[in-house]
Amino acid sequence: MWEGRALGVRRDVTALAGAGLDVAQLHSAAIALVDRVVPCELACWASMDPDSGVFSTMTSGVNRIPQQYEPVLATCEYTPGEPHTFASLAQRGDTVARLEDKRSTRLNEVWRPLGLSHELRSLFRADDTCWGGAGMVRTAEFSERELEFMASVAPALGAATRVAARTSARRTGAPAIVVVSGDGTIQASTASTAQWRDELEDVAPGRFAVMLRAAAAGARSGAFRARVRDARGGWILLEASELVSDDEFAAAVTISRASGADLLGLLIKAHGVTSREEDVCHEVLAGQPTSAIAARLAISPYTVQDHLKSLFAKFGVRSRAELVAMLS
Repeated sequence: MWEGRALGVRRDVTALAGAGLDVAQLHSAAIALVDRVVPCELACWASMDPDSGVFSTMTSGVNRIPQQYEPVLATCEYTPGEPHTFASLAQRGDTVARLEDKRSTRLNEVWRPLGLSHELRSLFRADDTCWGGAGMVRTAEFSERELEFMASVAPALGAATRVAARTSARRTGAPAIVVVSGDGTIQASTASTAQWRDELEDVAPGRFAVMLRAAAAGARSGAFRARVRDARGGWILLEASELVSDDEFAAAVTISRASGADLLGLLIKAHGVTSREEDVCHEVLAGQPTSAIAARLAISPYTVQDHLKSLFAKFGVRSRAELVAMLS
């Protein structure tokens, strides 16, 4: 029975991927499809930056998680020892997992106070790259067949999320610098910070504070860099590094509009570009002619042209100039 439903959902998700939806629109429609087979009281789906693993978007089902619990959930994702974080699932290569560890902070401090006791998580991969994931919570336990269903539809959701990640809107805005403590509390900021707070709050209430916590946690272990979506389909770049100080930990977080160069790696992955096509793409962006590309990559000019034709088809452009304009 579930195999037939899984096939139907995979077909519907594939159709959604071809409809030109952005990630939030795609996930909102997919949540409704999945809920018919695996119903839950709360659902929160996210897309992820394929390089950093940081959430790029978050989309809720019919019922939203109460705002006061969102900071706790965000903190749990970056707390060592918290079971089945999305990052740990991705690292292990898992596709689905049930939360069964009674020591879980999010179970004891979020789900149980809300009258819920069972959580199912699923990761959406395409070509071994994690593009998103789903958190689903309810009062009743999730069955083995429901886990099998989610594992069956997850690759289609990964492929669709990758396609949706190509959709972007170009916007402008002055960069901001925010100094935060170890828990993401703002210590100082530039005037333009308010604009970025508003943009991230449009995605979800509390989103700005969540991202500052993520940046602070990332800066503790080295430089942090992540690309996240705004509410209108654009991309925001967050970078953070630890400040040199004899006092308590502090980090400087820079928030700016992501440029084409910032998005290049993501767009190359999202469009299914091969490693050799990527090499050619970088040479084109550097302004190299066909003969120089052939010599640098030790391939024939005809092969370069074949790769260019494939790149044009994948990015939906007709010339080098259009390809450079899209990726610059």
